[in-house]
Amino acid sequence: MQFTAKQISEFINGAIEGDASVQVGELSKIENGKPGSLCFLSNPKYENYLYTTNASVVIVSQDFIPSQPIGSTLIRVTDPYSAFSILLERYNEAVNLANVQTGIEQPSFIHPSAKIGDNVFIAAFSYISENVEIGNNCKVMAQVYIGADTKIGDNTTLFPGVKIYNKSVIGSRVIIHANTVIGSDGFGFAPQKDGTYSKIAQIGNVVIEDDVEIGSNTSIDRATMGSTFIRKGVKLDNLIQIAHNVDVGEHSVVAAQTGISGSTKLGEKSTVGGQVGIAGHLSLAKGTQIGAQAGINFNTTEENKQWHGSPAQPLRDWMRASVLFKQLPSIEKRITALEATQVKNKAEIEQNITK
Repeated sequence: MQFTAKQISEFINGAIEGDASVQVGELSKIENGKPGSLCFLSNPKYENYLYTTNASVVIVSQDFIPSQPIGSTLIRVTDPYSAFSILLERYNEAVNLANVQTGIEQPSFIHPSAKIGDNVFIAAFSYISENVEIGNNCKVMAQVYIGADTKIGDNTTLFPGVKIYNKSVIGSRVIIHANTVIGSDGFGFAPQKDGTYSKIAQIGNVVIEDDVEIGSNTSIDRATMGSTFIRKGVKLDNLIQIAHNVDVGEHSVVAAQTGISGSTKLGEKSTVGGQVGIAGHLSLAKGTQIGAQAGINFNTTEENKQWHGSPAQPLRDWMRASVLFKQLPSIEKRITALEATQVKNKAEIEQNITK
């Protein structure tokens, strides 16, 4: 499919600089742009590629000022990254429409009590348990397991190997990537007098609301009682552990290798970096921002505050501490020298007194 720069600018509400009739048929990264492709510039680190790219059209910010001549046609928008993401989504939809899959492949198992919506695709080797409800236009890829009494909304996609335990609730327009596990038992064990541990039954479930995307190999535990909640619009990366009874607030983003311990509530629109550890039974304020590898073991009440380090501290304090930490070897030498001078001066004073 070919589109002119003018057509694209109208779609993303942009302003054209250059040849409005130039055509593009594919999307590319700016460093790999070639004639007939469209790319974007959002991060200033990549500006140098703008002057060498062969891409026919480049989306840039409306206030961007080039420092060199540009051979590509520019489309100026308020937010280049968001504009390009819209085009990526449209391109993906167009590709998927050309490869629409519906129907039920064999071998697969669907319990007679299960309710399957319209235009659903169920790939081979999938297992659909009793009383499962799957909405319209869903895609269940190969080797997916869906436990009893699970309910899934419309337009949801489960990629290969996803495992969903019984009584889970999954909303509409949810995407769950390969090998993620939803609803496995929470980590609940009661210590006994003889040093052993007795398993505490986990009888709750997991509720995933609409417009959530979950990366591959992520585990979300079922609640001990009640529900573990992944609220509307949440985006979870790969390799994340969400423990029992956690509540991840709406439109929050959590990066890879993060672990959130049991019964913690993450405020809406929070951002959590990679390899963050969050202790259990905490409440974190709306808009909390946690830097990579931070450790949180306390409640937060101030909204939109940044936390870094382990144990975590406010961003400014962490930056000051980081500078001092790098200077510790030189500070140690200075202290040692001062102590040696002090000992020498003391000895001289005592010698003078003796005289």
